[in-house]
Amino acid sequence: MTGSGPAEDAGNADLGTVFRALADEHRRTVIVELAADGSDRERTCNSFDLPVSKQTQTHHFRVLREAGLIHEINYGNRKGIRLRRAEINRRLPGLLDLLALERRDTRTGE
Repeated sequence: MTGSGPAEDAGNADLGTVFRALADEHRRTVIVELAADGSDRERTCNSFDLPVSKQTQTHHFRVLREAGLIHEINYGNRKGIRLRRAEINRRLPGLLDLLALERRDTRTGE
């Protein structure tokens, strides 16, 4: 079991990189789903219902990892991901709350 490689640290993440990563609706959905789980349990990449090919999913998770938003664990035959909640909240306080609010507003139509 290995980590994601070079330290992609949300504490040092460039704002432009983070915002570019979150500009895509599929990547925002992943982050919002992870943030909604207060236990911050590890999830597999396949556990997200993304309407894209496996290759595109891999791209999206790489972008999120490189932006410092997720930690990826390679188990060889599968990968696990976890939200870097503490680092995100330290570097970008309120960001996860804003993303959750945006999702709620789009569901209620407000």
